Amino acid sequence: MSIYNLGSINADLFYHVPHLPGPGETLAAKSLTKGLGGKGANMSVAASRGAALVSHIGAVGADGAWAKQRLLEYGVDTRHIAILPDIATGHAVINVEEGGENAIVLFAGANHEITESAVGQALSESARGDTLLIQNESNQQAYAAKMGHELGMYVAYAAAPFDAEAVQAVMPYLDFLILNEIEAAQLTEATGIEIEDLPVADVVVTLGEKGCRWTNSVKRVAKDFPAHSVNVVDTTGAGDTFTGYLLAGLDRGMPMEQAIGLAMKAGALMVTREGTADVIPDLKEVQSARF
Repeated sequence: MSIYNLGSINADLFYHVPHLPGPGETLAAKSLTKGLGGKGANMSVAASRGAALVSHIGAVGADGAWAKQRLLEYGVDTRHIAILPDIATGHAVINVEEGGENAIVLFAGANHEITESAVGQALSESARGDTLLIQNESNQQAYAAKMGHELGMYVAYAAAPFDAEAVQAVMPYLDFLILNEIEAAQLTEATGIEIEDLPVADVVVTLGEKGCRWTNSVKRVAKDFPAHSVNVVDTTGAGDTFTGYLLAGLDRGMPMEQAIGLAMKAGALMVTREGTADVIPDLKEVQSARF
């Protein structure tokens, strides 16, 4: 099977700071590094490193050809990534403080210029049972979700950056939803529906250092998974790594519990590293990790 990922591609600019700046505060950064990022690109790399066949649907500017090439080097099918000459590649300014916490400012750029025809052309190559993954950093989400559902794909949505209206727009077509506990509370407030009662078969709520909870509304199953104890260096991209590995496991036929276990290990390894897509662990590292 394959994973088709409609998602963002960013240049990540990491500024290492003594602490996260407050309102009106100016800080001198200790260092600057640049890497491949964007929730979409991160998840594509993670799923590819989790041994899934991944095709990325997205766009970059003329200044982003390097990002497309980098994804290709990580094993991602890049045929459906457009290079748009008149707009900048999306980018993120990421402040990382010494304890590993971060604050991020995003510029969407080419990520919001993806066309319906580009999505349609990519998904027309899919097979029933393939996975469609979407996040909230690109346009055409509802269009893609509806099309994926009609094609018999397993439609998954990572609800970040969180927007209740965006989630509700795709919810009728979803088989899988992942969000953190703050986002889960916001979605419940917006819809009046408890997470376990959402019209989505599988929902995973990440709980940070407490791990995650999986609920299945069909079998009425709920299960908690504890987090691994590690030395946190940088939390950037850990959730994306978790999501990519989880869906890669499902795509390869793993039961949900096993896929979550694999993803928990991948996410734990990720927070011990500085960076985003470029430092996502490969499957051999994850499988051999001992916590």
